Amino acid sequence: MAINRKLGKPTDQRLAMLRNQTTDLLVHGKIETTEGRAKEVKAIADSIIALAIKEKDNFEEVEVKVIKAKLDSKGNKETEKVTSKNGKEYLRVVKEEKMEKRQKDLPSRLNARKKIMTKINKVKDEKGNNIDIPAKLFGEIAEQYKDRVGGYTQIIKLGARKGDNAEKVILKLV
Repeated sequence: MAINRKLGKPTDQRLAMLRNQTTDLLVHGKIETTEGRAKEVKAIADSIIALAIKEKDNFEEVEVKVIKAKLDSKGNKETEKVTSKNGKEYLRVVKEEKMEKRQKDLPSRLNARKKIMTKINKVKDEKGNNIDIPAKLFGEIAEQYKDRVGGYTQIIKLGARKGDNAEKVILKLV
């Protein structure tokens, strides 16, 4: 007997579809799909959120020396004229050193981050910037559900789809 639903797809297509739907659920907060798919995505999403809640405070703050280009008032990099050994002049970007505080994941949180990344896809927003879904999970979603024990998602039935009579549902984060 199968542990999970096959959903009428080969393994690679099924896993890709579940990864896409889980990613969409975490980014947008709700998705509309069929009942069988929703039940599979619900199990994956609930396990990911539970892992994020467990590891949300498992990091340490460290001071790191960062070397960045110095910016002027308009946000452009500052440059200076420099003469090379053979007498040619060129522009060099002016750099500055700063000490910044950053979060360093402890080993168990790093492992949790890697497990989460195997179950979701990388996503870009409208402007083309990457969305850091594990950071969103460890930050706002874990904070939202920290006092809750399980049941992070909810399935709402919509009725049958017109073409093939499949049961449509909305899967959303509670």
